[in-house]
Amino acid sequence: MNDRLFSLEGRTALLTGAAGLLGGVFAQALAEAGAQVALVDLAAPTDLASRLSDETGSKLRAYACDLRDASLFENLVDQIERDLGPVDILHNNAATKGADLAKFFVPDEDFDVALWREIMSVNLDAMFFLARVVGPRMAARGGGSIIQTGSIYGLIAPDQRIYEGSSYHGLQISSPAIYSASKAGVVGLTRHLASLWGAKGVRVNCLVPGGVRAAQNDVFETSYSRRVPLGRMATPEDLVGALIFLASNASAYVTGQVLAVDGGLTAW
Repeated sequence: MNDRLFSLEGRTALLTGAAGLLGGVFAQALAEAGAQVALVDLAAPTDLASRLSDETGSKLRAYACDLRDASLFENLVDQIERDLGPVDILHNNAATKGADLAKFFVPDEDFDVALWREIMSVNLDAMFFLARVVGPRMAARGGGSIIQTGSIYGLIAPDQRIYEGSSYHGLQISSPAIYSASKAGVVGLTRHLASLWGAKGVRVNCLVPGGVRAAQNDVFETSYSRRVPLGRMATPEDLVGALIFLASNASAYVTGQVLAVDGGLTAW
């Protein structure tokens, strides 16, 4: 196999949510594949950029941006392109649960309207408005890859039974409607943008992780894993191969697709 298919040398990637659970692993993977990487988060992840620059030999820069404010995006992309060159890969990866986890995990009947809108503004709105800045620039240059992080709960409903006795950072957890609604929106947006810019060589795909092991308790991990054909939760590293595939020439004829890396959960 030609390893050059998966090389990102000479390309610039813009990664949102770079300081999150998946962001650091994604940033490292993009840099190790040869890309220059702009790391974007609410607070600029400068330490991560510095460490990965040293470890990988690629150029990484950190940028602060409040993704709830789409008026910032044009200037953000302008600055990144001045620093690193034209954006070839946009990874719309950022998502939020809001500042107060306890409010995120309330019953749907009690979910706060303002929190719903805040989460939607990051999980879905920001993906469109940032893609609206980057996509036309890619189209004018004749190509690019946009990758959007979705979720299995944008494809299927959560099994409420697995949340009995389950906790996250010590809080009783659930998967609220806002999460399903925002992530389902990502799937629809991905397909729309793929059809919009496909003739200009811009590919748009959705990377869908299954449940990723983080701060859940053992009850949740056991209950969730029983639902998965591969018998376990994902690690962030399980998603790296799919990301590099979608970012690189290995997926040159792939667009508008939803790639579920979920251990087989959605196969049931």
